[in-house]
Amino acid sequence: MKLPPFRLDQWLSAHEFASPPIRYNLASSAGPPWSLGELMALGPESARRELEELRLTYAPPEGSRLLRERIGEFCNVDPDWVIVTTGASEALSALFCLAADPGASIVLPFPAFPAMPVMAEAWSLGVRTYRLERSSAFAQTAGQILQAVDRSTRLVLVISPHNPTGSVLPSAEMRPLADALGERGIPLVVDEVYHPLYFGTQAPSAAQIPNTIVVSDFSKALSLSGLRLGWIIERDPQRRARLVDLRSYFTVSNSPLTEAVGAHALAHREAILSRLSRTAQQNLSALTQFMEAHRDILGWIPPAGGTVAFPWLLELRDARPVCEALARESVLMAPGDCFDSPEHFRVGLGNQASGFAEALDLASRVLSSALRR
Repeated sequence: MKLPPFRLDQWLSAHEFASPPIRYNLASSAGPPWSLGELMALGPESARRELEELRLTYAPPEGSRLLRERIGEFCNVDPDWVIVTTGASEALSALFCLAADPGASIVLPFPAFPAMPVMAEAWSLGVRTYRLERSSAFAQTAGQILQAVDRSTRLVLVISPHNPTGSVLPSAEMRPLADALGERGIPLVVDEVYHPLYFGTQAPSAAQIPNTIVVSDFSKALSLSGLRLGWIIERDPQRRARLVDLRSYFTVSNSPLTEAVGAHALAHREAILSRLSRTAQQNLSALTQFMEAHRDILGWIPPAGGTVAFPWLLELRDARPVCEALARESVLMAPGDCFDSPEHFRVGLGNQASGFAEALDLASRVLSSALRR
């Protein structure tokens, strides 16, 4: 099968790894980066010695016991429900593989992370969507999602907090949705890679709700994208065994080194999450002022959670030329055509721990030049 170009990764790679590198990365959806030294300094010196003594063999396909226990503590679930994966991408691919019966389909939000519909179609799954509309503030509701379900549906996927809009499906909607799907024998898959970063009402992990499968990773809220670690929380033992078996076919296991670093990070997650929260809150405040100053040319809906917002141009239909002009000034934002929403652009709130306001000042000058001619 020939897959379409991955426009988002092409855009990010062309600029994030450029020489000289981009100065202000407002396109990233991850949190403020950590060096290994900074991360290991959160614990005692013995933590470093344990890494040095680690045997570099295979890890168990379901993940090390210690890492699964730490993930279980983080999400308040039984560690036996946890399967470690190579990022959330492998987790979703494994779930799509299990759902791939002849004539089967899955339900996804639109817009969504670009890999989701493509990978579903690569597994020969039909894709039905529910739209997050600007007119309803990108709201997600159980009723809206259930309208997209039909007899062919094998999985329903919710992203909360949502990438790229920052929308959240409230707990009061999540549980009725899971119950309604359970009556039809359809599991609810919740991608919560940005949990627990919320800007309003806090929400518990969906992993505690029956008939849910939770997917998450270390890249977003935990700000450790270089570990390439993710997980699935699956309470059904038969489906869990099939998923572990799939891992053996896909990637065999993760590295015991990255799993040990991940377990260490989760033991000190409060420091990691606090740094992300401070950065995102500060940058959201600056972005709010920026959007207010440009309300004659830009529209937006403030995110309810996560590290991204999805503003749009009020008059132009294509934000890519504006994003290209910004990149020439060393300010990186992601054009909305990467999400099949060309008038939009995605702004990351978490990666740029300093200099966010300066980047917005540069963006103001670019917008004045590009949109007020």
